[in-house]
Amino acid sequence: MPRTPPSSTGTAPDSAQPSPVHNGDMRLAEHVQRRLLEVAHRRTLARGESLFHKGSSPDALFGVVSGSLRVSVVAPGGREAVIAMLEPGHWFGEVSLLVGRERVYDTCAVDTTEMAVVAAADFHRLVAEHPDVHMAFTRLVCLRLRQALAWIDDVILMPLPVRLAHRLLTLDARAEGTGEGGGTMLGVSQEDLSFMLGVSRQSVNRQLKLWEEDGTLRVRYRAIELLDRARLERHAATPP
Repeated sequence: MPRTPPSSTGTAPDSAQPSPVHNGDMRLAEHVQRRLLEVAHRRTLARGESLFHKGSSPDALFGVVSGSLRVSVVAPGGREAVIAMLEPGHWFGEVSLLVGRERVYDTCAVDTTEMAVVAAADFHRLVAEHPDVHMAFTRLVCLRLRQALAWIDDVILMPLPVRLAHRLLTLDARAEGTGEGGGTMLGVSQEDLSFMLGVSRQSVNRQLKLWEEDGTLRVRYRAIELLDRARLERHAATPP
């Protein structure tokens, strides 16, 4: 599965880092991925098709080969919160397998998406027989926890512009492709960003328009073109 290196444009001060966990840290080592792919089968999802729903049984580990997945939860009142957008190279579903509990979120293909599916029995066998696989998933679970705690801090302590800049920087770390303006295309809509941050789409739009005016980015159809990462890193710096 392809691995996307973080963008190297500009150097961010410590306060501008999107979280203590860089997106590249969430990728499994190549040799671990090879072990998983040796026992995986492939499944293709059409745009909008669900992979699994909240409450479903943990029957497999999943990896994104191509395309992207939207991970979300829905409140009793119907409001949706997008937890993450998973791009090629990301493996997920290990927590439910390890604890033997039902899934706690919904997943849906953003576009045509190819998945690598490792059956639960094969996953448990690999973890039991190969210490490197066991350690890789132990580390991955710890990183997910650390990232979740960092996002909670963001919601409690940081104003919207800083939180939005952090989220865009996280998306940029795994982005592929170049836009018409020569910037990096981030495959996320304003609606998705509003769900991720728990604010209105109008609030996200207002902030993006301000950054469009100063040359940081350009708003595209269901995407954001990042033109100046260094400037976005400055926007992400926590205000004094």
